[in-house]
Amino acid sequence: MVNYTIADAMAGRKNNNKKSNQGNPNRKNTARNVGAKVGTVTGKIDVSKSGLAFVTVEGMEKDVLVYPENLNTALKGDTVKLEIMLKKNQGSKRIEGVVREVTIRKQSEFVGRMEVKPTFAFLIPDNDKMPVDIFIPEENLNGAIDGDKAVVKVLEWRKSKNPLGTVLRIVTNESANEMAMQDILSENGFPLDFPDEVMEEAARISDVLDKKEIAKREDFRNTLTLTIDPADAKDFDDAISIKELKDGYYEVGVHIADVSHYVNENTELDKEALNRATSVYLPDRVLPMLPEHLSNQLCSLRPNEEKFTFSAIFTINKQGKVKDYRLGKTIINSNRRFTYEEAQEIIEGKDGDYAEEIHTLDTISKALREQRFKNGAINFSSQEVRFQLDEKGVPIGIIIKESKDAHKLIEELMLLANRYVAQHVGAIEYQGKPLPFPYRVHDTPNEEKLAAFAAFAAKFGYKMSLNTPETITKTFNELLRDVQGKPEQHVLETLGIRTMSKAVYTTENVGHYGLGFEDYCHFTSPIRRYPDVLVHRILHEVLQGKIKPMKGLEEMCKHCSTQERNAMDAERSATKYKQVEFMQQYVGETFDGVVSGVAAFGIFVETIEHKCEGMLPINDLLDIDRFEFSEQEYALVGRSTGLRFTIGDHIRIKVVRADLDKRQIDFSLAEMPEQKARKPLAKGKEKAEKKITTRKKKD
Repeated sequence: MVNYTIADAMAGRKNNNKKSNQGNPNRKNTARNVGAKVGTVTGKIDVSKSGLAFVTVEGMEKDVLVYPENLNTALKGDTVKLEIMLKKNQGSKRIEGVVREVTIRKQSEFVGRMEVKPTFAFLIPDNDKMPVDIFIPEENLNGAIDGDKAVVKVLEWRKSKNPLGTVLRIVTNESANEMAMQDILSENGFPLDFPDEVMEEAARISDVLDKKEIAKREDFRNTLTLTIDPADAKDFDDAISIKELKDGYYEVGVHIADVSHYVNENTELDKEALNRATSVYLPDRVLPMLPEHLSNQLCSLRPNEEKFTFSAIFTINKQGKVKDYRLGKTIINSNRRFTYEEAQEIIEGKDGDYAEEIHTLDTISKALREQRFKNGAINFSSQEVRFQLDEKGVPIGIIIKESKDAHKLIEELMLLANRYVAQHVGAIEYQGKPLPFPYRVHDTPNEEKLAAFAAFAAKFGYKMSLNTPETITKTFNELLRDVQGKPEQHVLETLGIRTMSKAVYTTENVGHYGLGFEDYCHFTSPIRRYPDVLVHRILHEVLQGKIKPMKGLEEMCKHCSTQERNAMDAERSATKYKQVEFMQQYVGETFDGVVSGVAAFGIFVETIEHKCEGMLPINDLLDIDRFEFSEQEYALVGRSTGLRFTIGDHIRIKVVRADLDKRQIDFSLAEMPEQKARKPLAKGKEKAEKKITTRKKKD
């Protein structure tokens, strides 16, 4: 039993640098009178820098406002049970709420500095999203001393006192980059280390393949099998086999690491994998879903090693026609590991190992891709920006990677396997209803967003038909094709993506709009995605004739969707950190940029040379004009000059600051943009040009 006497005496202790006082027990913890009670709902909370919070509730048009004193220890990203109330405010109704319970904590581990007293301590978190310090009893210090950097886990969230925690580990001799990456992972709810019991469980798994299990599986060890992955990959989820058959057909196998063979349900290993739900890929590291003994060794389909796999095998011709398929557990031995670059060179004509087979697979994948777009898939192109890092993780260059034929070869075969697995299980019924299954779905676009986008595209001369899902897809693809190389390409591609719904995991199969598939799931990456593990388990049961719904499947799907978004947020934050770190060397210099976003408070600009995004605050434009935000036009428009800043505009900017603590790049306008002012406001534009010139001379 912990003695709380000292904790009680220090209960009001908080970091004076924190703005929010939501957790300050000295403040009266009395909910303000917000009016009549309406009911209790569940939603996700977002806390602003001022301490005000807004809860997004599914089915409610507007967010619910929560004042700091009504947060009840909730932090940004938590899922909360909320009592909502109505309050009349000057004739209008405002929805407010009081947090009654935090049902899901997004973050329970925090990085910070230890402040140690004779018999107790506090962790002062680095992250300002944690507004109070964490109380640590002497017996939970685990060797930490005053001034140490440490990772602390909250054991108990207490309403009237600081949270109770324990030191997980002391962080020694860590670089600023290391601390930043760890903090980003923690603030997005990902544990930095695996619990001891999980590591012990993983270590006990034998790396010798059981002979009885081998005998149960279809043997592909003598069939040509290849892997194609990024150069720095270690967790090889998938391999491709190919064997020529008669009459122009080939047997193409998509072999996926059989993670579910090693990770049994309800083990500590399984619980931790579900909790994480995904691997997280940052610029300088991977935080794996599974311990490395599994992800990089036992399950990874490394060359010249026998591996257990779960496979989708197709009888298919070069025109992409699937004559037959089968699904089942297999054993393989990969003949060769290719990087994407090596495979691409062969596709482009260079001689190399298994060149004929790679060309055949490339031909098949291109046929599948053509079919997919013909059947309604949307053809969004994408670029991947990656950092070139030195040995300390400092960015020294930026590499822009485009999806080439080698990437598309693997992509199309994975899509094929995912689709056929979903179709196969989707046809199974249990007690007259479809068997619950973790589908990967992508709903049709929001009608209002789509109509607004179509109206905006029409200003550039592009017409979209919104009559049916088929015509929407057809005209969308025509627009994406016709816009290539045009000045408006960036703005229309960016806004087009934003009209799309978010893909999620769910047992409700509404199809995948973006891919044009009626049935789709994730089967091909179980090392790094937990839904794929669920798919493997259910598929295995189905193939054995054991048809029974999995308990709690929809809740697991929702959790995996949430963790996927958290991982994306972590990846974006880490990328932003690296962008800021990279741009520090260019403070004071000017660059060409493209407007990547517009808001009432300013303009987001991405440098063309480096693909690094920063903010040009609206306050920086006050000496030019007063600008108003036009939501319909995605633009800031000057009242007197008629100057317009909209997504896709090319402007010249100057790097003013690159703040690593805030992960923020600030720009100023270096030159007047080359664009026509609204008539009859040419004089205003002349005046603005003079101000820009004057400011340049001062700089």
